[in-house]
Amino acid sequence: MFANLLRSFVLVSGLSLASTALAANDPLNSPMWDYLRKIFIGEASYRFDDNIKVSVPPFAEDPTQVPIAVDASALSDQGIEKIVVWADLNPIQHVYTYYPLTGVRPSVSLRIKVQQATPIRAAVLLKSGIWHIGGALLDAAGGGCTTPSVANASPYWESHLGEISAKRFQREALGRYKIKVIHPMDTGLVDAIPEFYLQQLELRTAGGEALVRMELSQPVSENPVFTFDVLNTQESHYLWLRDNSGNEFEQPLGEAL
Repeated sequence: MFANLLRSFVLVSGLSLASTALAANDPLNSPMWDYLRKIFIGEASYRFDDNIKVSVPPFAEDPTQVPIAVDASALSDQGIEKIVVWADLNPIQHVYTYYPLTGVRPSVSLRIKVQQATPIRAAVLLKSGIWHIGGALLDAAGGGCTTPSVANASPYWESHLGEISAKRFQREALGRYKIKVIHPMDTGLVDAIPEFYLQQLELRTAGGEALVRMELSQPVSENPVFTFDVLNTQESHYLWLRDNSGNEFEQPLGEAL
């Protein structure tokens, strides 16, 4: 009996030590790292990589509108399959999955909602099958995911739902788009307000070829603003989106300045 107890103790201790080792492996020291790693990348090989730049403000005073930017350009020559971004301590962790298909720089910025201070992760899957993980700690006031959208107190959004405004800038050898979409982006975490948010986005050429495809989740901020960089500065583009109610929106984007 003592031998069985000893074996059980050794087994439990081993598991505990293994979990501690996995947590210690995380440079951001998050208690959620191993749990979310299994959800978002499974048991695939991974490594932490400072070449993936995740930019967040020093402190997010408005937790419903937190600017974040992810730039994986340093890994472009290794072939990027997709980028998955999540917030460890949000009630809904997934923010977006980004597929840079062709003709774009693998970087995107937008605003998100956060419920509390949290690590923000960007996991980049390369054609080699290995995930490269970047991240940053975001300090924030709480409650962003459970705060009703401003749209719910105003009739404006009903007549302007899906309205897209965009500007195009020349940035070094790139064309940069800054795009705003009118949408409440409700999380479904507020009483009596169902989830209502943009789920899919594509940046396309005038001929219909997708340059970027994104899968969006509820933590993207109300009236989201997206920034993309395109390699062909002479080409025309348009934006297509669909929300979780099946509404579709599309519009040609602004000309270069």
